[in-house]
Amino acid sequence: MRKIVLAAAVAGAALSLSACAEAEQAADETAADMESVADEAGEAMEDGAEAAGEAMEDGAEAAGEAMEDGADAVEAAVEGAEDAVEAATE
Repeated sequence: MRKIVLAAAVAGAALSLSACAEAEQAADETAADMESVADEAGEAMEDGAEAAGEAMEDGAEAAGEAMEDGADAVEAAVEGAEDAVEAATE
């Protein structure tokens, strides 16, 4: 009878160790998955920041060009008005 109880205790301990090893492996896999997700999120944030920076640069460049075009149009209108005044006074 003692041998049966001893064998059962050894079997129980082996099952406990096996369960602990499986739990540790599952925890390691989960940690690796979380690290991978964190890396991907970091890369996505970097890509988003880069895209936002490029969009801001493009917007600033477009605004500068629009201001230059507006200034050219005003200058042309002023020259046209000066020409019209000069022609009317002659």
